[in-house]
Amino acid sequence: MAESLCSSTRNPFTGAEAPAAGLKVDHVSKSYGSLQVLKDLSFEVQPGEIFVLMGPSGSGKSVLLRQIAGLESPTAGSVTVAGKDPTAEETREQVRLALVFQDGALFNSLSVYDNLALYPREHRSGSEREIKDKVMHALNILSLGETAPKFPSELSGGMRKRVAIARALVMEPQLLLYDEPTSELDPVMAATISEIIGTLRNEYKVTSLVVSHDRDLALSISDRVGIIMAGRLMSLGPPSDLKDPKDPKVADFLNPRIDVKNPRFKHIQTQDES
Repeated sequence: MAESLCSSTRNPFTGAEAPAAGLKVDHVSKSYGSLQVLKDLSFEVQPGEIFVLMGPSGSGKSVLLRQIAGLESPTAGSVTVAGKDPTAEETREQVRLALVFQDGALFNSLSVYDNLALYPREHRSGSEREIKDKVMHALNILSLGETAPKFPSELSGGMRKRVAIARALVMEPQLLLYDEPTSELDPVMAATISEIIGTLRNEYKVTSLVVSHDRDLALSISDRVGIIMAGRLMSLGPPSDLKDPKDPKVADFLNPRIDVKNPRFKHIQTQDES
């Protein structure tokens, strides 16, 4: 379990405090044409909390993340970040939100340094010297200083994930969103990324919402875990609930039993054909 919650974030560069940003998902549904992906989802993430959202592939986790990040609007219901609409331009000016994409979304044509410097340069937030100090400090926080002149293609998968997190730090976030931060990583690097997420919350008090399949991450660093299946919230509670889930579908997702004599894919095929 992570440390107790805090209502303010600490700027990783100046040490100044700002309100940590909570969020509220209120009866959110999302459809694309006739396909309904999210179905009446409701939950809140408290300021300073690490909230992990788990679920099978295709359950709607990444779609929900796009609603929270303000990249899309719900078909019904509402999402608010620090009480504000995340799609509104004024919200982006008043609340610092950063998204760490699953694949890192680094620009391969730019060095690590220039990937991190891109946001402050575009927003003209400081002189080039100030930007350099900020970029190098963010890299050094994650022990990445030596990667500054390198290009993403020269880095391991774990390093690219860490660079993506460092780039998010440069935005001085009050809310950090992570999309599958430990995917495609070996167990040791996945544990390292989990430690980074927990450390950033503990040291800088940033609110974190983590979309993940990683049960170990959820058990080790989360304050609460939500489980989404077929667009619906099936479970919401402390990470200890993951050890003995009451819903059989949730239990099968978290602790799938391998049975080669009666494989589940044959039942799925039968259901699809019926």
